[in-house]
Amino acid sequence: MDFQIQYLSFFVIQVEGKGEQADKRYKHFQTMAEEEYENSSLKEFLDGEFAKIVKRKVERHPKADEVPTKIGYFVVEEGHDLTSNPNYNLFYRTRFATSKEAFQEEAEKFVNTYLNTSAVRGGVFLVATAKLARYFDDPFVFILKCDFEPKVASISDESTLIRHVEMAITTKNMKSIQYPYMPEEGLLEENELKINQSSHARYFEDFLKYVEYAQSMPEIVKTQVIEMVRGHVEEVFEPESEERQQFEGAMEIWAASEKRELQERFETEQVIEAAAQIIEHTPELELKMKLDHVSVKGLLADFGDTIHLAKVNGKYLLMVEADSVVFEKGFSPIEFLRPDDVENVIEKIRRKQR
Repeated sequence: MDFQIQYLSFFVIQVEGKGEQADKRYKHFQTMAEEEYENSSLKEFLDGEFAKIVKRKVERHPKADEVPTKIGYFVVEEGHDLTSNPNYNLFYRTRFATSKEAFQEEAEKFVNTYLNTSAVRGGVFLVATAKLARYFDDPFVFILKCDFEPKVASISDESTLIRHVEMAITTKNMKSIQYPYMPEEGLLEENELKINQSSHARYFEDFLKYVEYAQSMPEIVKTQVIEMVRGHVEEVFEPESEERQQFEGAMEIWAASEKRELQERFETEQVIEAAAQIIEHTPELELKMKLDHVSVKGLLADFGDTIHLAKVNGKYLLMVEADSVVFEKGFSPIEFLRPDDVENVIEKIRRKQR
């Protein structure tokens, strides 16, 4: 991908102090048009970064809640178009600026917005528009943030010994925004953008207040399970009954817990039926559980087919059907086991409980 820079504004952000008392300011260094950029040292620094940002893989519904790369979409109220969204309007004006002065004016609005975020850090803030002439006449907007990294230099004198002579920037941990999002070469989503940041940070979620992100797969599955439980509540309990209130209270605690114990409220057939609706949309969804200290990992689609959960004399029993048993790393005598009949194992569990 060969990007052709139209305009680029270079800012330096300085933050002194911490929390609400921090002194946050920026300085505009330069705004460049295409020819100036081609002859600048920034070209070598950013060479290939724009293509890397566009090619970076992203999932619309990620497998985890916290991931570094996300697709965001501009929020609009029903009956309104994208021009009702302040974030979209700023990107649009920046994207179609027709002069260096007009571009710099919009770029400075991005910087000022960033300065008001909770995660602001000192560094270099770049706003650029770049064309991918092979596919489109209209440019992309790129926002790049490189944090300062202290660079230890040389011995200065006997009192200070070592001093920092400069603040370095690198593209290694660069945060970025690309608008519009390009799901595949030659196709644009005008109402979507792509962000990349540290997975634990909230750089751009905080920065873009009128942009939202699609639910992660864990969030989607949680919502579907809660809907299943609500349907059960409607069928089993009378409205406003004490039993219903107790059940709903228990479910609120369950939904908010990171570690959740088996609830024992639905029959196997009901669970398989509910799981089938989820599997239809996400066949490869993982199933993870822990039986005391033993961790089990499979697919949700395996439950009721090759993974079975039962109870014998008050003890949980997990049965896994398989055509083979393979051992990796760490030898053990179990590798020479001649497996017992399952009836013998169940009887052994029963005797142990007695």
